[in-house]
Amino acid sequence: MKTIVQAITITFAAALFAGAALAGPTDDPRIQQREQNQERRIDQGVASGALTPREAGRLEAQQAKIQQNEQRMKSDGVLTKAERRKLTREQNRANRTIYRKKHNNRTANVQ
Repeated sequence: MKTIVQAITITFAAALFAGAALAGPTDDPRIQQREQNQERRIDQGVASGALTPREAGRLEAQQAKIQQNEQRMKSDGVLTKAERRKLTREQNRANRTIYRKKHNNRTANVQ
């Protein structure tokens, strides 16, 4: 009986490990790099006056929401392909928003 329980425990542990290994790591360097690039673009827009304080605040809030979603998705220890795809879509949307806000006719009074 004891050996059966041990065998089941080992099999269960091996299945958990294999599932986590096949699902992929929780950190995706591409997602991290894009977050950094978008933050830098927002900072540059504020410094140049291309973004108003209100626009910058909304863009920062959008970035914070993406980071929150990423942390929630990583909370189970696995970032699945579908979750990566969703994060990429969110980052693509944020990228377009940053571009539109930086290139609209509103500017901040920067001295």
